[in-house]
Amino acid sequence: MPSENLRWETLQRRCYMKDMMDRETKESMGRQEKLKEEQRHRMKILNLRLREAEQQRLREAELEKQRQTEGRERLRTLNTIQEEILQLNQLLEPSSRTRTELPAASISSYSTRGNQLCSQVSEVVRKTAEGEFPSVEDMMAAERALHEMRALIRLMQEEAAKAQEKKKKEEEQEEERRKQAELQAQQEAQKKATLYSHRFLLFFFLCTQTKKLKLELQKAATIPVSQIASNSGSQLREIFDKIDKLLSGRPVVSGGKSVSTSMHPQGLDFVGYKLAEKFVKQGEEEVASHHEAAFPIAVVASGVWELHPQVGDLILAHLHKKCPYAVPHYPPMKEGTPVEEYQRILGYRVDDSGVEGQDSFLKRMSGMIRLYAAIIQLRWPYGSKQAVAPHGLNHGWRWLAQMLNMEPLADITATLLFDFLEVCGNALMKQYQIQFWKLILLLKDEYFPRIEAVTSSGQMGSVIRLKQFLETSLQSRQISPPKGQLSSTFWRS
Repeated sequence: MPSENLRWETLQRRCYMKDMMDRETKESMGRQEKLKEEQRHRMKILNLRLREAEQQRLREAELEKQRQTEGRERLRTLNTIQEEILQLNQLLEPSSRTRTELPAASISSYSTRGNQLCSQVSEVVRKTAEGEFPSVEDMMAAERALHEMRALIRLMQEEAAKAQEKKKKEEEQEEERRKQAELQAQQEAQKKATLYSHRFLLFFFLCTQTKKLKLELQKAATIPVSQIASNSGSQLREIFDKIDKLLSGRPVVSGGKSVSTSMHPQGLDFVGYKLAEKFVKQGEEEVASHHEAAFPIAVVASGVWELHPQVGDLILAHLHKKCPYAVPHYPPMKEGTPVEEYQRILGYRVDDSGVEGQDSFLKRMSGMIRLYAAIIQLRWPYGSKQAVAPHGLNHGWRWLAQMLNMEPLADITATLLFDFLEVCGNALMKQYQIQFWKLILLLKDEYFPRIEAVTSSGQMGSVIRLKQFLETSLQSRQISPPKGQLSSTFWRS
């Protein structure tokens, strides 16, 4: 019995121990499972944090990349702004054009403000040279400076345009006043010539004796002019001395008779009138046929003009009446003016047989313009060295500039420009140099196309001659001396 009890107790203890071990094992496994769960939870949190950290790193990398991209873009924009603002600032610098169009105070204020704006942008650019990208605030400051610079340029251009427009208007008004003054002077000279003519009719038709004197004085005045030629300098001087003697009131021998302007109160006026008329007629006829004849006739006319200015005034009056293009002036047709009378005003010869042909008309106009172009560049070589040319090259420059301000006419404009430049171009080139070539370039590029536009196919001869002359001259930057020009050797002959 005791042994059974012992076995039973032993069995119970074993069962208890087993239960205890099972419970401990179960509890241990529970603790391990809990630890594993905690470990998994910690790993999950760690992985989550690692992912968040990686995402944060990627976001920061993307933001840095974006910041770098935006920074480089701002830097490129800043460089573009600086380049533009520097270019615009150059427009604000005083130049020959702005100096003539704007007051000095305006130019200075524009230039000063432009330099200040450039400095503002340069300060921003200087920061970038130290390794920094320009900030948004920097860019806003640079863009404000650029906008202000653009506004400054517009303001200056508007002010310059207004000043230029004002100047142009004043120049046009001045040009119109000058044209009116010249036209009035031309009309006064023609009235004076007409008055002389009427007075001569009154005085010289009173009796047979004055008619005879009139004829003798006319011969004494016109025959020497008819004898002008380029044979020798001594012969030309003899002719000049004879004309000067007659105009000075001293007696001269003409047709075997001694005659003097002092023989009649109107004698000097009559001789001056007829002498001027003859000079112009020589241009109209002799020079028209023989272009080289312009120079000996012109040098005598210039010498007479210098010593006897009233004769020069009459030469201009006759020239402007017969060739209004020498003014230059294209007379408009006034209402009520008969066609034939208007053609006379234009310089055409009109008689009972009708109006002269275009070729004849152009030939005469050409001769007179060539004579005029020769007169303005010549002086009598034995005149006073201190005296100023009575009608010098400045009148030639004025004539050429005025021609380019007038609407071209078919045939006549191209003809006269070519004739004038062929005779006087070399002298004008030497006198005005760069300014002359600017005017010739203007003629070729801007005015010549307008001549072509009004010229028909049957009138292209003069246009082609002018075009070839301009192209050759501009290409070589040289205009040859005109044929027939009197050399120093001539005056020793």
